[in-house]
Amino acid sequence: MDEEEVKAKMAAVASQGKAAAPSAGPSMESLWPAYEAKMQAEGLNSAAIAAFKYNFGVLVSGQSTMIPESAIGPVESLPELDSLAVMPEPSLLASTVILKLNGGLGTGMGLDKAKSLLEVSDGNTFLDLIAKQIESMKASNSTDLKFMLMNSFSTSQDTLEALSKYPDLGMGDDLEFVQNKAPKVTKSDLTPATWLANPGHEWCPPGHGDLYPAMLGSGTLEKLLGAGFKYMFVSNSDNLGATMDLKLLTYFVSTKAPFMMEVAIRTDADKKGGHLAKDNKSGGLLLREVAQCPDEDEKAFQDVSKYKYFNTNNLWVDLVALKAIFEANNGSIPLPVMTNEKTVDPRDKKSTKVLQLETAMGAAIGCFEGATAVVIPRSRFAPVKTTNDLMALRSDAYMLTEDFRITLAPERNFVPPNVKLDGRYKFVDAMETIMPFGAPSLIGCKSLMVEGEVVFEADVVFKGTVVVKNGGEGPKTLAGGIYGDDSGEKITVEL
Repeated sequence: MDEEEVKAKMAAVASQGKAAAPSAGPSMESLWPAYEAKMQAEGLNSAAIAAFKYNFGVLVSGQSTMIPESAIGPVESLPELDSLAVMPEPSLLASTVILKLNGGLGTGMGLDKAKSLLEVSDGNTFLDLIAKQIESMKASNSTDLKFMLMNSFSTSQDTLEALSKYPDLGMGDDLEFVQNKAPKVTKSDLTPATWLANPGHEWCPPGHGDLYPAMLGSGTLEKLLGAGFKYMFVSNSDNLGATMDLKLLTYFVSTKAPFMMEVAIRTDADKKGGHLAKDNKSGGLLLREVAQCPDEDEKAFQDVSKYKYFNTNNLWVDLVALKAIFEANNGSIPLPVMTNEKTVDPRDKKSTKVLQLETAMGAAIGCFEGATAVVIPRSRFAPVKTTNDLMALRSDAYMLTEDFRITLAPERNFVPPNVKLDGRYKFVDAMETIMPFGAPSLIGCKSLMVEGEVVFEADVVFKGTVVVKNGGEGPKTLAGGIYGDDSGEKITVEL
């Protein structure tokens, strides 16, 4: 989430202190039949309907969706992966499924296809590297590995076509299940939103917390359990640092915890993202996202010395325990609900105001009694959310290992370069006009800022802290050469 999105979210939070619906407003009994009929007509399964019914019930009740400072406390310490005395047990791979979330289109980067189809390194897309990582691990451990994707309706076809060249991964229902969709809620009266000009706008993704009901409703959970799978490692497809780690798997199984979250140490760069906390009431762990933070608690939320850990969205789940939660909650999982205020047509700001009800998959840490977390190095968290991230990833600051992992070059000491491109380069096709000869060298660069319209020639090398600035009209070219140094001083290059 970029800074503008965070500010918008925080502004929305101020007006969303409650899930909505005053006590004197319409009741669940009067509102729900219209939603149930709409979802059934759309062909959604019972698990999808049960998940939305739970979320909608929270909204209608007026129950607060906020997590105030008074309800939580900091997590003082956690075990660290690098310090674990665990002997990896390869036999556990036979009962473990590796799952990648792959529902995002990357619209924030100007894409109309799965973000995982973007080229990352040496002609490989995210999906290519994921497939090759799986193949490499199969070979090195002399065992089969179960791999699956949670796609969306928008990414399924392109993804399956791209992976057809890796038939050993699986095909069809053995390779994927598709996440659900949820009705948008009219803000004014909480009825189902309608938009005759484009009925598709009446629906929205329910957030990646939909992972769990989508597994149940598609039959994937039962199929995996029936085939003898007990554990699941899940991560985002745009995080190439999130590979299957035998030490982590063995540790997770040894703890007998039903759920384990990989967390990393927060820095100032992470202060606007969600953090791990301790629930004062239950004593267990919970996840607080920015949309769940009351406005008056923003300062505490951003205090990285108090709330030291953030969720990487690399999660380990006991599938038997997951099934038990569904059975105990009438086919749903009681995840915290977040309300996201939008317009029914995202491009028409004058169209009907709606609420989108969303959940986060990491928030399940608060649903499993005995859930735990482990601190992992930053090398396991390398997501690509912006073109800034993508330029850095394509540069020599990162390297491709023999087993097809993308890691920071040793010279980086686990710290990625901080790239900030001019706003005109927010989309991938625009970013690529900066570097027609490939990414510049960033292996020795601490920070690179680009202002104005710029084109890099071949063999451009940045070191230290550099600003490249074109204050005029039209593109200006930066010739090949070395810019900046290791003095620690900011160097500004005027074009």
